[in-house]
Amino acid sequence: MHDYDLLVVGSANADLVIGVDRRPGPGETVLGSDLAVHPGGKGANQAAAAARLGARTALLARVGDDAHGRLLLESQRSAGVDTVGVLAGGAPTGVALITVDPSGDNSIVVSPGANARLTPEDVRAAASLFHASRVVSVQLEIPPETVAEVVRNVAPGSRLVLNPSPPAPLPAEVLAACDPLVVNEHEARFILGGPADGSAGNSPGAAGAAGAAAGPAADDGSPEEWARALLSLGPRSVVVTLGAEGALVSAGGDCVRVPSVRVSAVDTTGAGDAFTAALAWRLGRGEDLETAAAFAVRVGAAAVTKEGAQASFPTMEEIKAL
Repeated sequence: MHDYDLLVVGSANADLVIGVDRRPGPGETVLGSDLAVHPGGKGANQAAAAARLGARTALLARVGDDAHGRLLLESQRSAGVDTVGVLAGGAPTGVALITVDPSGDNSIVVSPGANARLTPEDVRAAASLFHASRVVSVQLEIPPETVAEVVRNVAPGSRLVLNPSPPAPLPAEVLAACDPLVVNEHEARFILGGPADGSAGNSPGAAGAAGAAAGPAADDGSPEEWARALLSLGPRSVVVTLGAEGALVSAGGDCVRVPSVRVSAVDTTGAGDAFTAALAWRLGRGEDLETAAAFAVRVGAAAVTKEGAQASFPTMEEIKAL
């Protein structure tokens, strides 16, 4: 019997958010709204999103012994997350500086702080949490050696979900454990060896760590081609998120598009985290990838209709009403 539907291992940040008429270019200063401080971080976001939906959720993360850390702990507990795995101290709480334009699109710069001090030793010390969880979800706002240790500690019969954000090279050991690997367009391009933003001159992706994938698929291909190329690197399944268009899923056979519902976007911050959390939870309940993704796109759509990250995450009642 599993005590938790989902264990999230990842970052916990304070989101410092400013609304702008347009995001500044290089060397440019623009005026924005009053500063708003919200609990965030991809790990904390996923844990809160899953718990608000009703999943039995635990979080393994590290925060500072400061006001931002206390804000994050309070937010997790109010969402229903078990915070027994949240460690405090070692560095200030991580901070994300976020600008949001009128369309709801955002730009984010992260200072990792305590997140960078979440170590492989912390993972090994939390073995009881791993053995008690149906699904483990991890992202890349923590050190890569810690992510690799997460992979090694997933209990037999449990499932690993990885969202490689922010994109970074992934060892073959990590890719082979993903079921699924959840990527957006930028992350897919990076992992396939192309530029993460679709422009020339950026750093290459994971070809050196995971084996080279087809470059043309990264540069010019369709989401279906990206999914097939990603699967060739070793993941057991792949999900490509497509924003307002929903998602594409593949478990080694056909690629299936899962449409989203139409909503008016207010703020996209945290929507991808809400999607991944919902997907991971439903997979742990035994749903197939397409069915779980169909639920997750509704959760992601609901999340963009409100401001903020964790404050925007819907309850199950809100999803039923969408």
